[in-house]
Amino acid sequence: MSRQFKKCLITGITGTGGSYLAEYISKLEKKIQLYGFYRNQKKLKIIDSRFRKKIRFMKVDLTNYKKIKQNINKIKPDLIYHLASNADVRKSFDEPMRIIDNNYKITINLLEAIRSSKINPLIIICSTSEVYGLVNKKDIPIKESQKFNPASPYALSKIYQDLLSQIYFKVYKQKIIITRMFSYINPKRTNLFQTSFADQISKLEIKNKKGGYLYHGNLKSIRTFISITDAMRAYWLVAKKGKVGEIYNIGGNSVVTVGGILKNLISRSKIKIKTKVDKSLIRPLDVTLQIPNSRKFIKDTKWKPKMKLNESLDDLLNYRRKINSKKNEYKRK
Repeated sequence: MSRQFKKCLITGITGTGGSYLAEYISKLEKKIQLYGFYRNQKKLKIIDSRFRKKIRFMKVDLTNYKKIKQNINKIKPDLIYHLASNADVRKSFDEPMRIIDNNYKITINLLEAIRSSKINPLIIICSTSEVYGLVNKKDIPIKESQKFNPASPYALSKIYQDLLSQIYFKVYKQKIIITRMFSYINPKRTNLFQTSFADQISKLEIKNKKGGYLYHGNLKSIRTFISITDAMRAYWLVAKKGKVGEIYNIGGNSVVTVGGILKNLISRSKIKIKTKVDKSLIRPLDVTLQIPNSRKFIKDTKWKPKMKLNESLDDLLNYRRKINSKKNEYKRK
């Protein structure tokens, strides 16, 4: 089984995940027409200019049900990726109402708009490993059947999206597949700890050749990582080969602590770097163990990670160096 699609809609296309997915599909599938819902026009620049002209962008606030329905009926997509979410875990502790309210509204609005239209697209609900939250060692590696035990308001909002999507599949027969993505290296998103580390290193290299301090939060959390390319290939394969109604864990085999990632990145630095704890980065409650069982996804799609962790970290650091070098040159002018 390998599905074919003519029109693909990505919600949250100006987010880091959405932009990478749009670039990946644009590069891979020449015939598919891509559409993207966005809120802020300035953020369109996040998508590589080579691919921007291939995408039809629509300014749609997903908290506006009528606007979604109007545009869904206009596009009539046969594939929808729901990536839109406020995904700032740390900020969700400070602004729980805003983040929970946003994430539940945008999802029920989207699913209702589809239900009330005459189309029946395949819908990929992009959930997260954060829904599992605090997991005991005896339950590692984590299976899709693992009970939810959220450790943040953000995780709670994603559980709502996840469970709501299961209801719309069971009750309204929508063609829904849920992915629960574990950690991946995302060079564009600087509020992820690994990207923040690389970003700080690259800035210190520019500003201070003698070295400096890098600030971090909890270093003891244990994770697995995959590359951005492996993550986007997984998203595409789930649409092509995943089973409707299924829930899939997607994650890698490279098990490492947050501190291990930090040590690895510092070893690649051109200068001497010291580290300091920034209390504002410490979560009141933190996920300590996130190791997935991705066997079901691998079995159904034949996906497997291709890029090694060290390669991904090289790419991450070089990407942040390139971005910050350009910013520095612009400031000088």
